[in-house]
Amino acid sequence: MPDRRRPPAEFGHPVSHVRLDGVHKQALETGRNRLLVTGALFAIAFLVIGGRLVDLSLLNGGRASEPRLAQPAESSHIRADIIDRNGVLLATTLPTASLYANPHHVLDAEEAVRKLTSVLPDVDADALLARLRSDRSFVWLYRNLTPKQQFAVNALGIPGLNFQPTDERVYPQGPAAAHVLGLTDVDGHGLAGVEAHFDDRLSRGDAPLRLSIDVRMQAVMRAALSHAMHEFSATGAAGLVMDVDSGEVLSLVSLPDFDPNRPETMAGDAGFNRVTMGVYEMGSTFKLFTAAMALDSGVVRLTDKFDATHPIRIARFTISDYHARNRWLSVPEILVHSSNIGAAKMGEEVGTEVQRKYLGRFGMLRPASIELPEIGSPLIPNPWRPINTMTISYGHGIAVSPIQLATGVSALVNGGTLIKPTLVATRDDGPPVGARVLKPETSKKMRQLMRLVVRNGTGAKAEVVGYRVGGKTGTAEKTAGHGYGRDGVMSSFIGVFPIDHPRFVVLVMVDDPQGTKETYGYATGGWVAAPVVRETIIRIAPLLGVRPVDEEAPD
Repeated sequence: MPDRRRPPAEFGHPVSHVRLDGVHKQALETGRNRLLVTGALFAIAFLVIGGRLVDLSLLNGGRASEPRLAQPAESSHIRADIIDRNGVLLATTLPTASLYANPHHVLDAEEAVRKLTSVLPDVDADALLARLRSDRSFVWLYRNLTPKQQFAVNALGIPGLNFQPTDERVYPQGPAAAHVLGLTDVDGHGLAGVEAHFDDRLSRGDAPLRLSIDVRMQAVMRAALSHAMHEFSATGAAGLVMDVDSGEVLSLVSLPDFDPNRPETMAGDAGFNRVTMGVYEMGSTFKLFTAAMALDSGVVRLTDKFDATHPIRIARFTISDYHARNRWLSVPEILVHSSNIGAAKMGEEVGTEVQRKYLGRFGMLRPASIELPEIGSPLIPNPWRPINTMTISYGHGIAVSPIQLATGVSALVNGGTLIKPTLVATRDDGPPVGARVLKPETSKKMRQLMRLVVRNGTGAKAEVVGYRVGGKTGTAEKTAGHGYGRDGVMSSFIGVFPIDHPRFVVLVMVDDPQGTKETYGYATGGWVAAPVVRETIIRIAPLLGVRPVDEEAPD
């Protein structure tokens, strides 16, 4: 019988060959399908990764509609630098990194806090934990990390934490010009000083802002004032140097001060600018204005004399002299001996209306105009009675800022022109335009009178051989409530040098000094402030190019 397991011969191939071809085909088909599936999976994975990258880079992780607070570094402008008149860097902006988190992505908030405080020990752990437990999708954790801090935080490997490129404002000179510069907030917006006044200009990232300040003179003035505060146990001090022709302020110091790199040090009295914001009764320095208006108006001549034999009693007030001469005094003697009685009688001759007109011309009745937001308003009497006219003649009953006093005295000595003070370098802008407030001949007489005060009067301790200093002392009782304190005084001296061809005004004011053994218990302007002006002039005159001269030489 034929074998039925074998195919008929007409099929052409054995059965085993047919089965082998089918297996090969099935294997190839299976491999092709697997490759297709694997390729599709890879394609999907790349699409997911690409989509996430787009989400993070363009949509900010699903927070495209959130406020731009999270993107402080995306501004196209870096805040402009601030430099002193010689190009020394006072303020600049450095790139930093700030740490933020998405609390929803932080797996263990307590562990994250524990790790972060190990590398950032100044962080408030409780506040940090509260932020990481919030329901927000973005919270700041630490602003302006140093590179070392950023590396340490990054090494912790905490999920949900990221770094944002930011900028930090830094002040290389520290507190040297604190009240001039001010400071910015954490987002780079000006809060005080020229940082606030020029905020828009600095934010545009233009060329550096060049100030009139000289950091060398800042250092000199700050050291001198600090020494005086320590020596006389004073509560504060202030000083400035001003160019009498341009109005440029070369130095402005108010103590106590602060470090703008550490905003917390600005709290309390340290943040108060005594030079521009504080207003004070300036005492006998005001006798300069009284003499100037009396001479300029023609009411009084230099040779005129006033009876200073006895104190003046008017209503319930008594006007007396600190060191009474008990005789008639000429105009020069009234200034040299700083006679309140003589000044009051000279003011009485001038009269209320003329006094008010001239004080307005000298800039004493309106706030100073200078590039700072911290500007104090003068305190003037209202109504302005005859008793006010007499007391204002020797600096009581009116309160002004030191910058106002320095500006007014500059006009007294520069030929009679009131120049607006400025903190911006103007030496390339041509001569400033000012308003005439005195006749040139009156200005010349005032220079002579101020020189007499230093050579023969209460300002003797401001004398600097070869520099021909002129000036005037001032001592005023500090107001307390509705009257005057029993012991507190404000001691000041305003000096000008060289007085025959005036170039610079130097003002020093010491708040509530205490007399010492060396001053025989006195805490007046002549004992406290005049020596500070002297030491300041000795050190800054070479920097200003002022050469000493032989005052006895025939020329």
